[in-house]
Amino acid sequence: MADINIVQTHNLTPERARAAAQEVADKIAREYGLACNWDGDVLRFERSGVNGALTLGDQQAAMEINLGLLMGAFAPSIRAKVTEKMQRVFAGA
Repeated sequence: MADINIVQTHNLTPERARAAAQEVADKIAREYGLACNWDGDVLRFERSGVNGALTLGDQQAAMEINLGLLMGAFAPSIRAKVTEKMQRVFAGA
């Protein structure tokens, strides 16, 4: 299993951070066909071969993605796309 861990700092209020997290989730859900749901301050997502969570903290958002064997081959591409989306949404907000 390949793991992707991305931490993005932010200076957003909890409400804005949650909205930003939802924006990231909506984008990756469309692109990768993921089902997403909130569990407190953790946005969990999954589909066959992929699962993970986006955890909101006071000044950071941490994304953990677990990839199955077949999706593991795409780890560098997935990491780059998700990192770019998180930077744009959290740091640019």
